[in-house]
Amino acid sequence: MQAVVLAAGEGTRLRPLTEDKPKALVEVAGKPILTHCFETLVELDAEELIVVVGYEGAKIRERYEESFAGVPITYARQDEQLGMAHALLRAEPHVRDDFMCLDGDCVIRADLRPLVERQREDGVDAVQHAEEVSPEAARVKAICDVTEDDELLDIEKEPDDPPEPSLVAAGFAVYSPEIFDACADTELSVRGEYELAESLRRFADDHTMLAMTTDGWTANVNTPEERAAAERWLRR
Repeated sequence: MQAVVLAAGEGTRLRPLTEDKPKALVEVAGKPILTHCFETLVELDAEELIVVVGYEGAKIRERYEESFAGVPITYARQDEQLGMAHALLRAEPHVRDDFMCLDGDCVIRADLRPLVERQREDGVDAVQHAEEVSPEAARVKAICDVTEDDELLDIEKEPDDPPEPSLVAAGFAVYSPEIFDACADTELSVRGEYELAESLRRFADDHTMLAMTTDGWTANVNTPEERAAAERWLRR
């Protein structure tokens, strides 16, 4: 299975660390975030890494060149910062079938293989990694409404009044190629971006999409505080 990594972000909240390099090359516990991403996907038997680059993307190409741990890398480019759905669409020409997708600012220590295996089952089009967080944390994330059988019914970004606890979308998912149709149909948000959460909501309207939790932890590294927290968790 191929794997798409969304690594086009500028990382303005991580400055000065990102003044001369993309967010994905900021180091966490001695390794670039992108190396952590690649290691996670290689452990899941990724056959090809499709990396969407943007800000200072040439430095990612210089760092990893054409492969990582023997797995070939293909690069796609997002020239404008227009949101994650827009970034995911840049990978579409290179995707052949069902694929894994990982945020390029995400450090994960969890067993994701059950999600990959579940998506391969008949009648399952996509599986979104999800985690339980506090209502306070959920206010800046995408909250998932799921059935007792883990089917995703709806997704809402940055809810005003999330429940306790809240189930939110994490940085890993497995999609069928039809996700690209949902991304293409997504309209520009008031923030001036094509929001992936809205694409997932559209996708779930017409397809069977699950949201599954795992043991372990996930950290999106967007601020110096989140970077420090990820390093503490890795040391443990």
